[in-house]
Amino acid sequence: MAKHNEKGKQGEAYAIEHLLKNGYTILQTNWRHKHLEIDIIAQLNTTLVVVEVKLRSSDAFGAPEDFVSIKKQKNTIKATNAYIEEHNIHLETRFDIISIIQNNHQFSLEHFIDAYYPTLK
Repeated sequence: MAKHNEKGKQGEAYAIEHLLKNGYTILQTNWRHKHLEIDIIAQLNTTLVVVEVKLRSSDAFGAPEDFVSIKKQKNTIKATNAYIEEHNIHLETRFDIISIIQNNHQFSLEHFIDAYYPTLK
């Protein structure tokens, strides 16, 4: 496995650990719909939570959450719609970002709740 893929998996594992500690139930990880992927699908009470995980080794070129582009948001929303239809979900849905900076073996995590919203366009 490429080193960046390995780091990505470590970041997702750290994000999952954070979510579990905070009462979330993990429903799916790395869920795919065609060419689209959702990092983590979780549930907290009556809310479906779709989580994009961004890991960087530093914030020298910007915070990790700044790299969740509008295109990525739109693709995640498309994939989420497919997941909701496929699993017949009837829950409020929100989109979170978990931003992680990994410096050596130290992780710094920030969880952005309701980081973005679906638009009508």
